[in-house]
Amino acid sequence: MTHYIPEDLPDRIRHFIDGEFVDSVGGETFDVLDPVSNETYVQAAAGQQADIDLAVAAAKRAFDEGPWPRMLPRQRSRVLHRIADLIEARDARLAELETFDTGLPITQALGQAQRAAENFRFFADLIVAQRDDTYKVPGRQVNYVNRKPIGVAGLITPWNTPFMLESWKLAPALATGNTVVLKPAEFTPLSASLWAEIFREAGVPDGVFNLVNGLGEEAGDALVKHPDVPLISFTGESRTGQIIFGNAAPFLKGLSMELGGKSPAVVFADADIDSALDATVFGVFSLNGERCTAGSRVLVERAIYEDFVARYAARAKNIVVGDPHDPKTEVGALVHPEHYEKVMSYVEIGKTEGRLVAGGGRPEGLDTGNYVAPTVFADVSPDARIFQEEIFGPVVAITPFDTDEEALELANNTRYGLAAYIWTNNLKRAHNFAQSVEAGMVWLNSNNVRDLRTPFGGVKASGLGHEGGYRSIDFYTDQQAVHITLNEAHSPRFGTSK
Repeated sequence: MTHYIPEDLPDRIRHFIDGEFVDSVGGETFDVLDPVSNETYVQAAAGQQADIDLAVAAAKRAFDEGPWPRMLPRQRSRVLHRIADLIEARDARLAELETFDTGLPITQALGQAQRAAENFRFFADLIVAQRDDTYKVPGRQVNYVNRKPIGVAGLITPWNTPFMLESWKLAPALATGNTVVLKPAEFTPLSASLWAEIFREAGVPDGVFNLVNGLGEEAGDALVKHPDVPLISFTGESRTGQIIFGNAAPFLKGLSMELGGKSPAVVFADADIDSALDATVFGVFSLNGERCTAGSRVLVERAIYEDFVARYAARAKNIVVGDPHDPKTEVGALVHPEHYEKVMSYVEIGKTEGRLVAGGGRPEGLDTGNYVAPTVFADVSPDARIFQEEIFGPVVAITPFDTDEEALELANNTRYGLAAYIWTNNLKRAHNFAQSVEAGMVWLNSNNVRDLRTPFGGVKASGLGHEGGYRSIDFYTDQQAVHITLNEAHSPRFGTSK
């Protein structure tokens, strides 16, 4: 297979601090691999405490002294719309670099680039249309809510759809008037380096956006512990989220954390089986299975179970695995050899825990790169590791159930609670099940189709807080209650008696 390498790759990836591309203060770097060859294609500056200190100081100065927090919402909205225009104009280049850096199929990477533009448009519109609460007590008081940006927001993003997930945090943080320090995932720093040029061209003032590359244990840790960063928004693994929670606690920082998932897709016998098949196959194998909301546990009513498993396995075997840059590819290469080894170890565990009906190893003809054949295990017990633990790859566990009560028990039987997908044509069952399932988001007879106005987040080990729509505005602003008395204030008169 030919190895596609985009033209004009950078010779190195640097930080962007206070309007300038800079190396690490101490000159530290780390290697960045491409997932098809697993060869180093560039070195990136590895941020340390000193680099985070510089970035935070620049962001704080821009917040305290610069124009960004003081602009009218319409002014900031215009800048955000220009950002969206620039992203759309460069979507093919963005997708090309994202695919090269992550191994995501090019058609899916293009969709993520377009979604990044939509994120900026959405929050550009929301801050202009936003209304805040006012309460009137006739003849006595008028009380209103005043929203204020908080300061420097620390944004820590993952490697699975990096550019889009960076936009999901950058757009509301900037829309509400905050300044930011972004720490992208070390596996995939390439597309993040494009933000600097986009923001500069759109008219974002220097210091408002700062980027520090590096490892989580170094740059990420320093950002979380920095006393001048009151907000941390993190997307990543639940274990890392626990560490961040502990490190942020002494500073009483605002935290928004979207963590891992092991989401159930529940298919009842009365469902539209063809649609359920389409959605449940797509739901775990799209984005190479590297998605927090993947429906990686498929629970199927016993009356249709054997037929469903056979059809599901046939579809999985037919999925096109190959060069991420080929538009026909449906599953590309996993992001990094470390992650590939993790996923393959779960495939081996699964062979002792379930009936392997598709995949189970490296696809034929793909001898190098982080390729995993779409893998399906049937008859998986609820106490199996592949049922309980997040694999984050193209691996699915299918389990039968007999009753609604058993389906709900199985669906809720993990430490996670991010998403759930329910397939049934019984309206009463659909709503009752949705309201009983332990998940922050539920899709009925649908795959993961986002409405950006709705809350995004999970329960249990899947997260803390919600973003999306007004929830993002809430997170990135302080809500100040202002009370105005319209007549004499009737206060008890302490200290007037002798």
